[in-house]
Amino acid sequence: MLLPWLAAVFVLAMLLNAWRLLAGPGLPDRILALDTLYINALALLVLLGIWLDTEIYFDLALLIALLGFVSTVVLSKYVLRGDIVE
Repeated sequence: MLLPWLAAVFVLAMLLNAWRLLAGPGLPDRILALDTLYINALALLVLLGIWLDTEIYFDLALLIALLGFVSTVVLSKYVLRGDIVE
């Protein structure tokens, strides 16, 4: 039973990312921590979908991937330009 151990590792990684998100020294570090946090959440959802043999977790993972990508682009644009809308 390797899947519970992998789930525990992803939860630990998410906790460490949340710590970096809250205590990051700068805004780019916090954006990177948020990006890594959603990637770990995505991997955890895919792992749970495999473990529980259900497809709803894969749909949720796809939704989180879409929202995470858009939020990373928007936050990066805000850091570079200071404004989101051109």
